[in-house]
Amino acid sequence: FMMLNRGKRGVALDLRTEEGQAVVRQMVSSTDVVIENFRVGTMERMGLGYEDLAALNKRLIYCQITGFGRNGPLSTQGGLDLIAQGYSGLMSVTGEGPGREPVKVGAPLTDITAGILAAFGVVCAVLERERTGQGQRVDTSLYEAGITHTYWQSAIALATGISPAPLGSAHPMAAPYQAFQTKNGWINVGASNEGTWTRLTEALGVLELSTDDRFVTNADRMANLADLIEILGLHFRDHPTEYWLKLLEDAGVPAGPVASVGEMLEHPQTQARSMVVDVEHTTVGSVRSLGIPVKLSGSKEGHGPSGPRAGSPLLGEHTRPVLHEFGYTKAEIDQMIATVVAQEL
Repeated sequence: FMMLNRGKRGVALDLRTEEGQAVVRQMVSSTDVVIENFRVGTMERMGLGYEDLAALNKRLIYCQITGFGRNGPLSTQGGLDLIAQGYSGLMSVTGEGPGREPVKVGAPLTDITAGILAAFGVVCAVLERERTGQGQRVDTSLYEAGITHTYWQSAIALATGISPAPLGSAHPMAAPYQAFQTKNGWINVGASNEGTWTRLTEALGVLELSTDDRFVTNADRMANLADLIEILGLHFRDHPTEYWLKLLEDAGVPAGPVASVGEMLEHPQTQARSMVVDVEHTTVGSVRSLGIPVKLSGSKEGHGPSGPRAGSPLLGEHTRPVLHEFGYTKAEIDQMIATVVAQEL
């Protein structure tokens, strides 16, 4: 929560009450964007659906993030990252190979991607509103977020009628392009075209492989992938990861370590890109957190577009000042808090 909600203000309202719903309608009359991720129909049952709120503000952009989208046979089901990864085909292509247990992508990929898709959709709608003066609904889902990540595998399935199987860390259409075990860990190698393949064989001292009938072209290497990986694997296990990283960098072959999260957080490149930042929180003080992965030339380092970097809010921390901004008097806010329609810190 602290990482995902930095720079926001926190207002606590009980949307199950008519009074809480009335506050939302009042706020929406002058709001740019509403984003919700309840199950389909929840907001509508509270009288806070798109049609209800768009009637109050024609410029409103109303973004809905659900498990499976607003229509279709699965639309009424709740959505979780694990379920979406299974339905979207992601889990069928993740893991070490056929016959092994299904493996979920380690990060909550559909959760994260759905948020990015929603933000992209909102920005598109804002630009369209600049042209037309009219808001609109933005609709995306965890399911579609998962499908988006299968573009390679879906292209193969659509072209051949065959669903790709999991390949571990390997690429479905290029080789060698995967992780190899070293003397002290693992290394990722991306020799995915003829130039890098030849340079890899030179660096490993096995230039003869570049003229071996099994490995001359990428198609040859894919057809004989098991043999290729066995041969290369024997060489990579002779030396530690650091040795290979230096050797392959000098040879012009794309390569990198399989870093732990802790190693990544401490890496000089992570620091140089301000991807670990210190944020002041109201109650716990300085908190280390992930930085913003998009840099804007118009924003100062350590600042967002609206000012200095701020920590995440506490529950109801900004209820009173925000409600006041929307025209509620002190007495009205006191009454809401007394009746638990609203909550404050």
